[in-house]
Formats: sequence, structure tokens, C-alpha cells
Amino acid sequence: MSPKPRVIYWFRTDLRLHDSPALQAALDLKPECLYPIWTWDPHYVYRARVGPNRWQFLLDCQSDLSASITKLNKKSKLLVLREAPQTVLPKLFKAWNITHLVFERDTDPYAKERDAKVMEMAKKAGVEVVATRHGRTLYDPDELVKAHGGKPTMSISQVQHAAEKLGAVPKPLDAPQSLPDPGDLSLDFEQTQPSPEPDINSIQRDRDEKSYTTLSGPKADFAVPTMSELGLKPATTPHRGGETLALAALDALIANEHYTTTFSKPETAPTAFSPQSTTLLSPHHHFGSLSVRLLYWRVQAVIAKAENKKKASTIPTNLIGQLLFRDMYFAAQAALGYPFAQTFNNPTARFIPWHLPSKTDPSTSLVTGSYTIDSPEAETWFQRWKFGRTGFPWIDALMRQLRHEGWIHHLGRHAVACFLTRGGCYVDWERGAEVFEEWLIDHETSCNSGNWQWLSCTAFFAQFYRCYSPVAFPKRTDADGEFVRRFVPELGKFPKRFVYEPWKASLVDQRRWGCFVKGDGCGDGEEGEYKVYPKPMFDFDKRRGICIAGMKNAYRIGLYGDDARVKDGSWRELFDDEGEGVRGKTVEGHTADGDGDGKGVHKEKMDLGIDQDEREAAHAGGENKGGDDDVGRGGGGGGKRKRGQGTLDQHFGSPGKRKRGRV
Repeated sequence: MSPKPRVIYWFRTDLRLHDSPALQAALDLKPECLYPIWTWDPHYVYRARVGPNRWQFLLDCQSDLSASITKLNKKSKLLVLREAPQTVLPKLFKAWNITHLVFERDTDPYAKERDAKVMEMAKKAGVEVVATRHGRTLYDPDELVKAHGGKPTMSISQVQHAAEKLGAVPKPLDAPQSLPDPGDLSLDFEQTQPSPEPDINSIQRDRDEKSYTTLSGPKADFAVPTMSELGLKPATTPHRGGETLALAALDALIANEHYTTTFSKPETAPTAFSPQSTTLLSPHHHFGSLSVRLLYWRVQAVIAKAENKKKASTIPTNLIGQLLFRDMYFAAQAALGYPFAQTFNNPTARFIPWHLPSKTDPSTSLVTGSYTIDSPEAETWFQRWKFGRTGFPWIDALMRQLRHEGWIHHLGRHAVACFLTRGGCYVDWERGAEVFEEWLIDHETSCNSGNWQWLSCTAFFAQFYRCYSPVAFPKRTDADGEFVRRFVPELGKFPKRFVYEPWKASLVDQRRWGCFVKGDGCGDGEEGEYKVYPKPMFDFDKRRGICIAGMKNAYRIGLYGDDARVKDGSWRELFDDEGEGVRGKTVEGHTADGDGDGKGVHKEKMDLGIDQDEREAAHAGGENKGGDDDVGRGGGGGGKRKRGQGTLDQHFGSPGKRKRGRV
């Protein structure tokens, strides 16, 4: 009779017990013992941008999961090992006499490389690997790509058509009622300590970093690390992680049947805070403390029993649509791999000669993580944008909220992304994506890169003339400016007439309200008894015009990231003055299509239009390569009107109907 399996279950981005297909696969083996482990991967500790708020959320999720495991089996817990999976797993196979390694399949480029190495080592050790189950998305990203003809999914309709070939979203699995004991936990081998260089997260630390001082923790009990052990600065986010909190938040959402049934992302208020106007479940999806399939089916059940189905919101703006957007980006990344997160060598990303372009490694064609400062002025704008010192209160409030809380509303992300790229600074979208990678608690490489490409009109969306006004846009949901006063407190006494444009207030009024509008924001923010808020760093209307002209020019030239001229640098011959806002030379065979400069578009629409109009997003993407109406590399200036673009109310909904209730 064969010995019973001895199984390592390797937790990664699935920090939960409910609806875990991979965990169920491990339990289906009827193991003699089950080791639930987490390996502290130096790739994320040192090489990926992660700020204290996301670290805290991860530790919350780990602590909650460990406690839940112990509730099912007092002898078990989450066993956190301070070593890279590539080095520690082969040693664990031998030390614990392991027969099976089980983990959830991951389609992130780094994860695929890591997992391939681990599986190769497992094979050499005679350990069977079970890694066929997916659980991060509604549909398996690789299967979506196959169903879409091997191409990246560039629109919601493409996701829906591909998904039809895959069948229904699987129903969620119940959490297990019991777990087997772990076996012997002795570690009779030496720890392999990784090199901390380069440590991209050194700026996040304010004390000695001890991530790898011991293999099983300071007390040799496999405990979840502390922020202090990791040397990290204290977290400032009020948002906490863990499966227990995630399921409670889901219950609250489902209990609010009207909200769940009628939720429409464009009609939620980006200025709402305490409570926010959206679910804030995205960080739980990232770390896997909440199953996307559980959310999907519980929402479907609410919609199915709704008394007035005619009032129910629909894909792509409803809650189901938000999950499909996520699947779209995951599948696009699965199809393209590492190049998806950059423009260089990305076949679906338009080449725009932004300021502060990324440096690339010629041997890999991948970005290095550093960039060229081609314009000191653009670098100054970028730093002021990052730290909320642009002189535009709406933009500054959003960036300060992001840094403090690790989260901002989706439409807030739209506004700051447009401002940094095609609607003001003309700075490379990859710079903004790096800041979001550092500060967001819900950061997913696929979704973050995809959203920045969409909002910069590099891919997925092409109506570049529709820009957010940093003054008119927030007034639609917060005419009094309460959001600005919350996150830019120096303007707390400015009345609503001036809170979005404080530079228009007289010096007498500025003195009366306790804050002078002057300088560039690089000082300490005070002048004697008065606060100081910076002047706007540029004339927004002028900069928007320059950016739109530059975008129109780049679209006419029609290069994509995999073009030979982009790779060898000869693209410069096609642009005058590096391409910003001036007419470039025409490339034979590539002509503009449509009124990409926004001719005929009312100025109010240019001020207030939503770039990712989710009502038309099911069909958007066609103006860029790979979309539903792909017309080739040179087609589409982004000016063609689509359904839903007629009025502002069609984009936003009536201001009085904005949903502000917490979920």
C-alpha cells in the first residue's frame, strides 16, 4: 500500500480558506500531513515597489489566515519562512519528506518564471506538483487568451466573447471544515540569505531591516513578521486586510440590495470619503482574502431576485463589469508577458515621445526601473505631482490621499493620470504607474499597467482630446470642496468659490483665511503664523492644448512599442522638438483618421469628459491596435464619436444621483 501524501500547500496571492480551488486540490489528496506555508520572497522585499501601507495589508491578511487555520486545527498555522522559494523549497522537500507541492497557478510574468524553476526542482526531488487550478480571476487568463485566438484582450466585448467559449464562471467552493496536522517542523538545514542589493524599498525603511535574520522568525515559531522586523515605517492607511474583514464587507455589500443592483462606477463620487462611494474590495482581491468568484455569484443572486430588474445596472458599469475589466487586464498581460507593463517592445502600446522616458536594458528589452531626465522642468512637475504640490487643489488632495491611505477612487485615478500624461505634464505613464505601484494597497501589475495605458491613451482607449479639468470636474460631486479641505488642510478656511482656484483670492483674503498662495511648494509650508500653498505650476489650459497637439502628432505618425524605429531610436527623425505639441513628419502609409484634436467638441466636454467611459467601454479599444475595430497601426485619431458621448449626463449621471453610501 502506498504511503499517504505529505503535502506542502504554498500560499501566495490566495490568502483565504473560502473558495480556494488549489487548497481543495491539496485536501483531495487525503494527505497524511499538510504544511501551509508562505515563503518570504526577496523579489517583493527588495525588487518590487511596495510602500508601508501595502506591507501592512499583507501582514493583516497573513495574520488573519493563520488564525483561521488554527481555528480549524490547533496544531496548525501559517508557517512563514524567511527565505526565497527557489532556495528553501528544495530543502523543505527533503527535511519534511514531502511527496506533493500544491499551489494556485499564477500568470504574472515573474511568478511564471519563479514557478517554472520551482517545478523543475520539485521534479528532480521526486515531488509531484499540482498547480493547475486558478483562483485570482473569474476566468483562467491563459484560457481567455486561447479563446481569443492567442491575442491579448483589449476590450470588455472581447473578454465576453472569449468567455462564452469557456462556459459559466465556476461556482465558489466552501471553506474546509478541518485541516490535517502538519508533520515534523524541524529545519535541519542552513538558511540561504538573499542579497539585499539593489533594495528599491530602502526608502520605505526607518530602521534596520531584519527580514532574513532567521529562517523561522525571531522566536523560531514561523510567526508572521512585524513591520518592525521588516524595518518599515509605520503604515498610515485606515484600510486593513484579512479574510474575516473581507467577508464582512461582502456581507454588508450584499445586504444593501439597492446599491448592489444599481451600482454604476461612473455615477459614484470620487470626492466621497468617510465613507467612500465604492466597495473598496480591490485590495482583498489582490491578496486573495476575498474570492472574485464569490463576489460574482453573490452579486448575481441579488440581481436575479431584484424586484425591478429594469433599474439594474449592466455590464460594463456594474459590479460584474468591474470584475470583467480586471480579467481583461490579466489576460492581456498573460498574452504579452513582461512587455505589457511598458511601452518599449509592447506591440499593443502606442509610442508617444513622453518626457522622463524609461531606460531599457538592451539585452532583455525590458525597462530597468530608472529613467532619463530629458527635461528638468518635467522632472520638477513629476515630483510636485507625486507629493501633492502642483498648486491644483483637486490633484494635490488626491495624491495626498493616495500616499496616506493607499487608495483613491477610480475616477480620482483617472484625473491624476490624465494630468500627469496627456492632460498637462506630458510625462511618461510609466512614471505614474511606478508611483501607484509604490503607494496603492490594491496594486496589481496587470490592472495598474493597463489602466495607465488606457488613461494615457497609449492602449485600450484613444480619445485623447477628452481631458479632466482640475477645477470643473470635482465640482460636479463636491461643489463645497470638502474633499480638498480634508486632504489639503491649509486651504480649510477658503470658501467654495476659491477652494479649487485659491490663486484667484486676493492677498487680503489669503491672509484672512490663514494661507498664502505662493512659491513652488518646496518649503516647509509655513510662513510665520500662516500656511503656504503653492501657485499652480503651469497654465492648465495652455498645457492641455500643447499635450493634445503632441498626442495628435504622435497618433498621425503611428508608431507602436515594437516598431524597429522605436527600438533603434530613429523615431526621433520623425518628430520635431522631440514631438511635444508640434507637427511631425508624416510616415508613408500611416495617416490620421478622425478629428483627434477635438474639433467640434464643446469645451465643456473637453473639460469634463471621462476617458474610460465605462458605458461605452464594452466597445472601446478599437481605436488602438488590438481593439474591436482595429484598423492597423496608423488608424484612428480618437475623434470618432461612439454611443454614449452625446451629453455630460450620459457620462456622469445626474450629480444628484451620485451614490455616496458606504459598502
